[in-house]
Amino acid sequence: MHALTAIAIDDEPQALEVIRLHAARVPFLHLAATFTDAFEAIAYLQGNKVDLVFLDINMPDISGIDVATCLPKSPLIVFTTAYSAYAVQGFDLDAVDYLLKPFSLARFLKACNKALDQKNARSGDQAAPFIFIKTGYEEERVLLNDILYIEAEGNYLSFVLTSRKLLSRQTMSDILQLLPARQFVRVHRSFIVSVDHITKIARQDITVAGNLIPIGASYEDAVGVIRAKLTTG
Repeated sequence: MHALTAIAIDDEPQALEVIRLHAARVPFLHLAATFTDAFEAIAYLQGNKVDLVFLDINMPDISGIDVATCLPKSPLIVFTTAYSAYAVQGFDLDAVDYLLKPFSLARFLKACNKALDQKNARSGDQAAPFIFIKTGYEEERVLLNDILYIEAEGNYLSFVLTSRKLLSRQTMSDILQLLPARQFVRVHRSFIVSVDHITKIARQDITVAGNLIPIGASYEDAVGVIRAKLTTG
């Protein structure tokens, strides 16, 4: 089951194709429909539950800003446009994010993560409960609370969980896009740790469930943030 159901509205078919391709790479996102006609999209929303709308701003018959003000059922909005001048208007409407065309998969994924966080906040959840981790040709559902730490091992990442380990051919930057920043922090070029599982912080290392994780010199500020969080509760 997907955590987010979305539609995309853009008068340019090529722009919609980019969103389709990116959406297919996001495990928790289901792109239910795409529209080049904003009025057809508004009619669709009258009878279908949608969590998120990717909405172009500069369209010929009606602007995305105007569409956002009349959408039924208050879905989350991510604006997409080639014109940065519209950014302020977009955020004035409490948009989740603003994607400036052409945008990368990584930037698209970041917007999706923001939307998922906001959806969970609306429902009272504090964070997405799980992510999907690529293992070979499959993707495995992993609870965030089960992740102790993540270690880079050559071309792979080793996910050390409470009861097992998983190897995934992903990069540290890829996985950081998926993880909620308030729950996971990179403390070394080869390690990401779960803040909730830290039991001790020393000068040069962190203890996570009995495992010593080194602190990289360039990540000391991040560790300072963790220490402040744990101190303030």
